[in-house]
Amino acid sequence: MRIAVSGSIANDHLMTFPGRFSDQLVADQLHTVSLSFLVDTLDIRRGGVGANIAFGMGQLGARPILVGAAGEDFEEYRVWLERHGVDTESVRISEHLHTARFTCTTDADHNQIGSFYTGAMSEARLIEIQHVVDRVGPLDLLVISADDPEGMIRHTEECRTRGIPFAADYSQQIARMDGEGIRELTEGATYLFSNEYEKELIESKTGWSDEEVLQKVGTRVTTLGKRGARIDRAGHDPIHVDCPEERTKAEPTGVGDAFRAGFLSGLSWGVGLERAAQTGCMLATLVIETVGTQEYELARVHFLERFTKAYGHDAAAEIRPHLP
Repeated sequence: MRIAVSGSIANDHLMTFPGRFSDQLVADQLHTVSLSFLVDTLDIRRGGVGANIAFGMGQLGARPILVGAAGEDFEEYRVWLERHGVDTESVRISEHLHTARFTCTTDADHNQIGSFYTGAMSEARLIEIQHVVDRVGPLDLLVISADDPEGMIRHTEECRTRGIPFAADYSQQIARMDGEGIRELTEGATYLFSNEYEKELIESKTGWSDEEVLQKVGTRVTTLGKRGARIDRAGHDPIHVDCPEERTKAEPTGVGDAFRAGFLSGLSWGVGLERAAQTGCMLATLVIETVGTQEYELARVHFLERFTKAYGHDAAAEIRPHLP
């Protein structure tokens, strides 16, 4: 199964605030918030939603095609991704703008405040998916993850026009989208990804009920934080998958991207939806135990041991042949 992932490519600046954001907020003064947090740590990491998903898939041997836009400062990042199994030949390099940057502060309760500079990401709208197809062959799925909003719309329209199956995964961009934009990016999607809060926001902004959403997409995948993930399809019983036990909670950035990477890798292997979601939850657990979205190591024996403990020997036997 040939899967391409379109989405942001960025450098992450991750900081840690030892207190709690909630202790600094005054309820009747939220309309005039002006705060500065003295942080204890700064980690500069590779990131971006599209790159994070593609990296995780590469680690699992799924050989994804990354589609996005970056600056001339991308070359070292490109080498890193290629070394970890990602095809980067469809990344557009801007002649004028730097690679996007995400700056995020996490407090003691793992709440986050972040800002995102788009930079070269704004040129994602100039990428034609047909050029990707011409290079690699027909796509079985294009994942349209958080990216330049106009680029996301254009990729969705092109998929509909050319009959390319697509997954809607707008995550962080949902905050700036109205109901019309969400409906445009959702209708006809083979898969719809969101977390629990985004699920409610989708329904609120579009005016669609949960049942109506399921009539417009093939499969709805909702991540539930520490409670795992839920898969819904019209006419089928829901599938719920728990998360493996985590050994530590280092930093939550990129956990949702890792789940998608594992889930999509499962699809590429041809295993069922439950096994795909279990693979996603296992990979997400490795990421939350690590600072940085691409700093975890995927050792086959270690992955299988923890997967077996969480989901049993039969489940592990199904994914074992596919792990690199």
